[in-house]
Amino acid sequence: MREKLIRFMYGRYGVDKLSRHVVFAALPLWIASIFFRLWILQFLAVLGIVCGYYRIFSKNTTKRYRELCAYERFLGKIKGFPARIKRGAAERREYRIFKCPGCRQKLRIPKGHGTVEISCRKCGTVFRKRT
Repeated sequence: MREKLIRFMYGRYGVDKLSRHVVFAALPLWIASIFFRLWILQFLAVLGIVCGYYRIFSKNTTKRYRELCAYERFLGKIKGFPARIKRGAAERREYRIFKCPGCRQKLRIPKGHGTVEISCRKCGTVFRKRT
């Protein structure tokens, strides 16, 4: 029996993080559809389970891999958001951040230097601001 399963799965994509997350996200929807008797929840649950298993049994491994990479990039942005907020708050303690009036490029100037003349490296616009 195990050999038959191995032969069946040969050349197929298999279980990865995205398919696992899709199937496990569909299970609470299925349970909620039982309790609340909402057909839309049941439809979404079935759709999630079908999509998850479609990914598992798919033979188009390059497309599934690209989908997984896009999903991991998306997760990386979500997981990195708190760190970006924390880094920005720490940066604002020591620096003033200005936008160039010409190209809208962000420029970072140390605080406590009084009025300074700022030159944008991108477009060359020169402007004066107080730090």
